[in-house]
Amino acid sequence: MMRQYLAIKAEYPDTLVLYRMGDFYEVFFADAEKASRLLGITLTRRGATNGEPIQMAGVPFHSLEGYLAKLIKLGESVAICEQVGDVATSKGPVERKVVRVVTPGTLLDPELLGDKTESVLLAVHQGARNTCGLAWLSVTQGQISLAECANDELESWLVRIAPSELIYNVDVTPAFETRLKNIRCAVAARASWQFDAALGARRLLEQLKVASLASWHAEELHQAHAAAAALLGYAEHTQGRTLPHVQALQVVRSGELIELPLTTRRNLELTQTLRGEDSPTLFSLLDTCVTGMGSRALKSWLLAPRRDRTEATARLDAITQLRGGLQQTLRAQLKGSSDVERITARIALRQVRPRELVGLQQTLLKTELLAPVSIDESVLLTSIFSDLQPPEGCTALLKRFLLDEPAALVRDGGVINHGCDADLDELRAIQTNCDDFLLNLEDREKARTGITNLRVQYNKVHGFYIEVTQGQASKVPDDYRRRQTLKNAERFITPELKAFEDKALSAQERAHFESFAFAPLELDRNGAHLTAAWAQRIAATPGWTDLAAMHRHCTAMLANPERYFWAFRAAFAHDMAPDLTRIVSPTLIMTNTGEDLFEASRRAHAQRPDFAFAALEGGTHDIVDEAPEAWTAAVTAFLR
Repeated sequence: MMRQYLAIKAEYPDTLVLYRMGDFYEVFFADAEKASRLLGITLTRRGATNGEPIQMAGVPFHSLEGYLAKLIKLGESVAICEQVGDVATSKGPVERKVVRVVTPGTLLDPELLGDKTESVLLAVHQGARNTCGLAWLSVTQGQISLAECANDELESWLVRIAPSELIYNVDVTPAFETRLKNIRCAVAARASWQFDAALGARRLLEQLKVASLASWHAEELHQAHAAAAALLGYAEHTQGRTLPHVQALQVVRSGELIELPLTTRRNLELTQTLRGEDSPTLFSLLDTCVTGMGSRALKSWLLAPRRDRTEATARLDAITQLRGGLQQTLRAQLKGSSDVERITARIALRQVRPRELVGLQQTLLKTELLAPVSIDESVLLTSIFSDLQPPEGCTALLKRFLLDEPAALVRDGGVINHGCDADLDELRAIQTNCDDFLLNLEDREKARTGITNLRVQYNKVHGFYIEVTQGQASKVPDDYRRRQTLKNAERFITPELKAFEDKALSAQERAHFESFAFAPLELDRNGAHLTAAWAQRIAATPGWTDLAAMHRHCTAMLANPERYFWAFRAAFAHDMAPDLTRIVSPTLIMTNTGEDLFEASRRAHAQRPDFAFAALEGGTHDIVDEAPEAWTAAVTAFLR
């Protein structure tokens, strides 16, 4: 086991590795000393290696999120190592691997990320000719941002971006490294080969699925390309997979934004008081948003106001329309909406939880009530209300396949609705009707054998059995097979009881597995396609500053059930699952300040008409096209 741990630790030398052992996550050696100091947990010693005792510490698996929050707040990165092998069939230590790396700049978990805050990862590249390349993103959003600046402007850009984590080239000059380490965020050096401009340009083209960056005027931003190469590589490394939801690019240039130096932000108390408190500030006074998405949008606009007045004018025109009475209706309808932006990001990264999908379904129902109204004067409002309508059939799909009150985690089972899969329904019926079957079998066997004191019972050691006293043993039929002999009784099993035992003892495990695998959620046979172009947009109103946007993104799913299954875990484990998520399109929201505070371009759709649909990727596309029946059969067989 320690050999396995050390091999995994060698791949993450600068990261705390939480190694799953039963109901605990354990840390060893230097990691144990560090975790004990930071978390205040007990440090113990067990066994020895090279004559030295093995230091270890652990936390219960059900308390992981709380301990993770403490470590992230302290700027630590944590690798989560889970058991991925089958305990029953494994010889030696169960196979384990790191399933994700949690860092301050790549947070997705709702327990670790506040509703009104963003976790931003920034890559900085020290370029030639006194220039710097910047690339940043939040994994909960679908956009990469690029910028280049002069060396002496770096600090102002860092203040504007406010990263949670910063990565840089290990080969930078000592003076440059010192400047970066003065920033109040987690800082990590990465290998120089990761900061390659040609690699970055190629990865951006692959990520955005375009042939050129000319549409964004980004083809000459070589220093930013180098930063983007490291940024995407690091983000994919932490998530353990590609980022299919990142489909938009934004190029930020100094002249487009109103400069707000650190001293100005602090003295104006925009988001923090002079004492470092969250309120009372300008943001806390303006923030009457009814969703976290709106609050995050408002904060970004306050800290990065734009100079262009075109969008501000359009927003003011729309605000005039909203003052006619629609404002309060919108607030009431949006109240209680789930965080669609983050839920869809977790769907794309395959980390979504069942109850989040139920929340998504309920939010989709809310948006269906936001039917477009007759607004002749405001083109912006008409566009917003049109975009708020969810993809046809998406709500019904979630309603059909999910229980109204599913388990908190997929591993607990109890997720898939009744009537979706015959095998799953049979397994659940066995669990539910086990006692009825045994009582019925006991009555039938008493009548058949004439043994009135016959009992059908169960224990964990011998399973199900029919117990007959020694005095009645001569009456048992020929099909009874002896299972155990006691002093005063004999225990038997019949073919019928054995068949039931096989089903009953595996029913719970198999039912949990099928729910764990979301198996198989076939997409609606009657639906043509569930489009991926549903971007959530809503308008704010003056005075109330209601920025309760459904914000940016929603799920995109294909609807050809003969080829595609939504099997979250089982199929993904075999690299067969289609990518069913595309999260696209920026948000258009208005504010009452009259300032153009947010980048809300529609260039993505204009540049790429095929941007708004989900598609298979790589080898999976070929497999499905060449042999859809075989692929479907293989997934179905694996799930069962």
